[in-house]
Amino acid sequence: MNMWVLLSFCSAVLLGFYDLAKKKSLQNNAVIPVLFFNTAIGGILFIPLIVLSRYGHSPSTFLYITSLGWHEHLLVILKAFLVLGSWILGYFGMKHLPITIAGPINASRPILVLLGATLLFAERLNLLQWIGVTIAIVSFYLLSRSGKKEGVDFSKNHWIWMVAGAAVLGALCGLYDKYLLKHLPAMFVQSWYTVYQMIIMTAILFILWWPGRKKTTPFRWKWSIVLIPVFLTVADFLYFFALTDSDSLISVISMIRRGSVLVSFFAGAIIFKEKNLKSKSLDLALVLISLILLWLGSR
Repeated sequence: MNMWVLLSFCSAVLLGFYDLAKKKSLQNNAVIPVLFFNTAIGGILFIPLIVLSRYGHSPSTFLYITSLGWHEHLLVILKAFLVLGSWILGYFGMKHLPITIAGPINASRPILVLLGATLLFAERLNLLQWIGVTIAIVSFYLLSRSGKKEGVDFSKNHWIWMVAGAAVLGALCGLYDKYLLKHLPAMFVQSWYTVYQMIIMTAILFILWWPGRKKTTPFRWKWSIVLIPVFLTVADFLYFFALTDSDSLISVISMIRRGSVLVSFFAGAIIFKEKNLKSKSLDLALVLISLILLWLGSR
């Protein structure tokens, strides 16, 4: 198995646990503070590495963060805004929808990435990969339809549209990552976009949420909030290094990472006791088959 494929699968598993921690943290809780602590903890994890690298005392070359100019920082700041936009929409949607509905909708992101990758990066898939992508598209569509059995009107429910908007922005982020990592070191991108996210979310917290906090859902601290940035940081670390492989395909990596929906499904069944799981089992089997075909086609 190619290393970039293995890293993508590991990243997908961690993203599943990330979604689980996110759903648990958002239950009966204020969204903006949860997202703030997510970005703050993530930023705090990288600040020591940035400082040590700046003064030549990085723990290892692998974790070294290169010092670059303002042009490169502006590119990373744009990524931070794209990711935060996707997260804000996705967090609100995740809070108000079953994870077995929100997860599959978000899993449709690779379809958009595939279209963008073929247009912008001239990526070409082999037959097995195309079959895998096609099966995945069908499975995600069927999974989304299953939500109608739970009384969710996809055309009128604004939480659905928020999750869909998060998927679109997430797809743009994936394409932008492919561009960034052709020009910038992976550790530079991950560390600084995480720090800039923390700064942006601090402003959002005190400008938009804090003044009216008593009129909205109150914030309650949950230890699952700590797990959100931990799972995400490691998942993104593996993802960025997968993209640095010259043979990697962003369309395939994005599709594999959406396999996190499998973890979300079992979490919804066991932890959140969600309904209509039987009708969604076949759809998830199709997701698994598509991932296997993508793996076989990438060997």
